[in-house]
Amino acid sequence: MSITQQYLLDSYRARLHGEPQPPAPGRHDLGLVREVRDHRRFCAVIAGRPVHGRLRRTLARWLRPGAL
Repeated sequence: MSITQQYLLDSYRARLHGEPQPPAPGRHDLGLVREVRDHRRFCAVIAGRPVHGRLRRTLARWLRPGAL
């Protein structure tokens, strides 16, 4: 059963029982991604690591060993 089919079945059951309709699949994905990003930034601050630019700094170190 696909996600869409499950959503339609849950919506139908909720309508039969007079309950509120469940949220559509993927509706809260962007909020979840933001929460994960914020949590990773928080963990970086607590661990004493830089929050921004880690990937760029690492690539610069690999590509130009004497740059930083």
